[in-house]
Amino acid sequence: MTSSDPIPETVVTTRLTFAAPPARAWDTLMFYEQLESRPPLHLRLLLPVPIRTEGSKEKVGDEALCLYEGGNLIKRVTAVEPGRHYGFSVVKQDLDVGGGMRLSGGAYTLTAMPDGRTEVEAVTRYRSPKRPRWLWEPVEATVCHMFHRHILREMRRHAEQPPRLEGEART
Repeated sequence: MTSSDPIPETVVTTRLTFAAPPARAWDTLMFYEQLESRPPLHLRLLLPVPIRTEGSKEKVGDEALCLYEGGNLIKRVTAVEPGRHYGFSVVKQDLDVGGGMRLSGGAYTLTAMPDGRTEVEAVTRYRSPKRPRWLWEPVEATVCHMFHRHILREMRRHAEQPPRLEGEART
């Protein structure tokens, strides 16, 4: 916390295991913002609904415009270790999230497990002006975990499908 930013950053981390090797999990990670299924109703009521992403997000410094119902944000890639780690910061937010929350960034880290599965960790960093923090922080964390689980389950569903033939549509 600095004098120019008196609101402390909150970090929420969620993990899910995929029955797929890291390479398959990584491939689904690169498309996580273009999930085919809409978020469940409770998430649509609590959070902006993603529409699509425009721009590159493959190498450090790339920026992507993430469009949501009701606004957008711009993410800048801050770290890429293919098959292992993907980090980003939110450099511009024109999107109402949770009544004033400001997203700072996030990351995905993949850990290969000895049995061929992969643990995927999703991290979101944000600042919230809501007070008292002892009341709001657990509520915000619960919603963030629900969002992470939605994304990770969709990614897992795609990663665990048999590899597609060239030209075959994704299901």
